[in-house]
Amino acid sequence: MKTTLSPTRRAFLGQLGAMAAAPFIVPSSVFASPSPNDRIQVGIIGTGCRGRSHIIDLFQNYRDMARVVALCDVNGQHLARAKEMVDEMYGDDLCTTHQDFRVLIARDDVDAVFINTPDHWHALPALAAARARKHLFIEKPLAYTPAEGRAIVDAVNRFAVAFQYGTQQRYADEYHRACMLARNGYLGKLHTVRVGAPFGVRGGCAEPAAPPEGLDYDFWLGPAPYKPYTEGRCDGSSGEGWYHIRDYSGGWITAWGSHDMDIAHWGLGADAGGPTTVSGEAECDATGVYDTAWRWRFECAYPDDVTVIFASEDENPHGVRFEGDDGWVFVRRGQLRAEPESLLGVSFANDTHRLDRPIRHLEDFFHAIRTGERTVAHVDAAHSSTNACHVCNIAATLERPVTWDAATETFKEDEEANRLLSRAMRAPWHI
Repeated sequence: MKTTLSPTRRAFLGQLGAMAAAPFIVPSSVFASPSPNDRIQVGIIGTGCRGRSHIIDLFQNYRDMARVVALCDVNGQHLARAKEMVDEMYGDDLCTTHQDFRVLIARDDVDAVFINTPDHWHALPALAAARARKHLFIEKPLAYTPAEGRAIVDAVNRFAVAFQYGTQQRYADEYHRACMLARNGYLGKLHTVRVGAPFGVRGGCAEPAAPPEGLDYDFWLGPAPYKPYTEGRCDGSSGEGWYHIRDYSGGWITAWGSHDMDIAHWGLGADAGGPTTVSGEAECDATGVYDTAWRWRFECAYPDDVTVIFASEDENPHGVRFEGDDGWVFVRRGQLRAEPESLLGVSFANDTHRLDRPIRHLEDFFHAIRTGERTVAHVDAAHSSTNACHVCNIAATLERPVTWDAATETFKEDEEANRLLSRAMRAPWHI
């Protein structure tokens, strides 16, 4: 049943959409899952900019399939704003609010959770949700460390929950065509993939300050080391704040890299693989609290004599370029170029390697919940591409090349590097 919005509500939702966007697997017989006639009940963990954009998307495009029934955030202002949005959209006050993600996950009426927290908070709620048989949508990057990513993969498989990764580029026509060309020999023998990402952000206020009213700063820090609060530290709505602080994130190397290295892996058929060796360098800035790389260049050797060059936009334009002996294709959001240009109009033969691409990102997730089928943005692909970014960060930290074994997810004969695959968590948090 479709809801008809009054002009006032349409205007209100339009304003909310602008505000949110500006900053920015198992059959039902195995466990209790929604019947085909029921909407999937969704809990949102993290109601900042990205969380609110999911709330809007779910209502505007998927309200016949799903409904937001619970919200969670340690920031009271974000939580109140999201609650107001949900109540106005659905025309009631049935949505519940929680400060502790464990309370939301314990609710019997939540079928799936969307995790939109900073990176250092991805693994703990994801693992709790999987154990509670809640289906998982996780924003990129998958996890703060390779060890935490592996724990998520194992939990998704062990508890047989549907999983969707927040890399919506796999559902866009231009990325699908580029990867089809790369995977099916239309470029000849692939030899180079160039992945570009925007420069990171430098600076960040270093003056200690009182946390904003309504923010439980200790809970926000969670497993991360204690550091005094500084203005803007916990706010990533403008693409700054926690994104560029190493205690909480891998910077743009993992944040943008997880999008575009994912496409490189899709085009290479490396969803279960990764680089063999990584060398390169990254430049950080110590003038403020932002200590992740703002500029970088890595050469990543992949099987079949393919080199992936992952660099900031001073070398590679933002996007992914597949290069072969017979041509190249470059793709970024809303743009596709190729040489020869005739590649853009190729009709793929029936015997080509097909890459599944459902029409819509979240539709794929809800389909997986109903059927037990795997999504296109599945957990193994998420882990593989995120690990490639982590390996780049580790090579930069050590300031030397590293040799990676994607099968064992360890560095070969390199205990110094292997110690960086996990982190100690601040008590009482642990995996």
